[in-house]
Amino acid sequence: MTRSELARMIDHTLVRAYATQVDIDELCDEAVKYGFAAVSINPAWTAYCAKRLKGETVGVNTCVGFPLGANTAQIKVEEAREAARNGATEIDMVINIGALKSGYPKYVEQEIGAVVGAAQNRPVKVILETSYLTREEKIAVCEMSVRSGVAYVKTSTGFGQAGATPEDVALMRQVVGDRLGVKAAGGIRTLADATAMIKAGANRLGTSTGVDIVESLAE
Repeated sequence: MTRSELARMIDHTLVRAYATQVDIDELCDEAVKYGFAAVSINPAWTAYCAKRLKGETVGVNTCVGFPLGANTAQIKVEEAREAARNGATEIDMVINIGALKSGYPKYVEQEIGAVVGAAQNRPVKVILETSYLTREEKIAVCEMSVRSGVAYVKTSTGFGQAGATPEDVALMRQVVGDRLGVKAAGGIRTLADATAMIKAGANRLGTSTGVDIVESLAE
């Protein structure tokens, strides 16, 4: 794999609460320089990033219901609609973890479908937050995602008790097959981490250390 091929798999991520405009400028500039797939940001920065990246090949990936997934479905839908209006090209949404674990899978699936509709044909990535789920729950959310027309299933927010693991990525890939993409995120800090996730079946990576990862790959 070349540096450019690896870079096109990375969502260059900055979702810290204290990120400043200077930080966001740097994120966008790095994304353009290295050819990352997208910048992954909190909703407040969507319009700013869309304007700054206009004419570039880098997408704007907005996080919805982030990071807890505990917003109401209506709020997630409105967040997705606003992100689309503000120039987002992709949406990452966190499922309602508590609803799933309380035995309401139908609610979770309906919420996913509502966000897909609100995204207006923009790719939606469904964040499972795998560290909180059982194997059966992970499989169930992947199956819901296939039925709901999402583009990717995603492991983690990076704010949970643990991030992506090759085992979870492999399970998710097994369930969705080639019907959906699989995004690994959370704790991916080195080239070795990235390589392990790709080997397990990830075709998109979310990380805040994309520059270091790409630069550590031999030319």
